[in-house]
Amino acid sequence: MPEKTDWEARVANLLKSELKRKGVTYAQLVERLADIGVSEKEVNIRNKLARGKFSASFMLQCLNAIGTNQMHL
Repeated sequence: MPEKTDWEARVANLLKSELKRKGVTYAQLVERLADIGVSEKEVNIRNKLARGKFSASFMLQCLNAIGTNQMHL
């Protein structure tokens, strides 16, 4: 299995950091995504973040679901 690139690791860490900062678990993220009409399973979220491979739209959905309007890169 190929290792994550630096960019994949960076984007995954950005999203994980924002979840931690907001105090949102993966299970809570699943519920919040459902509230905005996005169906995901906790295991799928965990795998996406572990691989660091997910779409920009998924990241924006997650950020919207947890109430993040700004991020510092």
